[in-house]
Amino acid sequence: MHDDRTDPTETVRPLLRARQVREFTDAPVDRAALDALADVGRWSGSSKNNQPWRFIVVTEPDTIRRLADSGMPYTRALQTATAAIAITVPDQPGWKISHAYDEGRAAERILVGASMLGLGAGIAWISGEGREAVGDILGLPDDRFVRTVVALGHPTEAARLPKSDSGEARLPRGETVFQERWPEG
Repeated sequence: MHDDRTDPTETVRPLLRARQVREFTDAPVDRAALDALADVGRWSGSSKNNQPWRFIVVTEPDTIRRLADSGMPYTRALQTATAAIAITVPDQPGWKISHAYDEGRAAERILVGASMLGLGAGIAWISGEGREAVGDILGLPDDRFVRTVVALGHPTEAARLPKSDSGEARLPRGETVFQERWPEG
């Protein structure tokens, strides 16, 4: 609930500050935090409440590195991650766009949840060529695949530093947010 005495921007600040992290320390992620993040994914909305995703929480270092190797350069965040959550979806014709949308919602919520817990998270993308290898690594049945793995861990000091100068991380609001309709001219 919004309190009228509070600046709305301050209320949503955790959402504005969540960002991709791709470098982690070797400190393990607490099991309770991983359980909470898996539940964040599980409670994400989905089309028709279909809940197509299943989540595989991975903490075994060798498995995480094998996942990283399967999809470079898009999986580089997994190279130093101490945990990961693989999001599996069914391979169902006619549902691919819907499942991809639902998967993206869950991944983003896990990323924001990790930020709220003081952890770092990065989205690792498994392209078509790497999906079979990832399926083998995770023991998936033939009717499921992984396109997104959320790399998790404690960010390094370098990863905590801003990547852009203040005010340059996003295009100006006037170029991206319009009122009522597309601007003329």
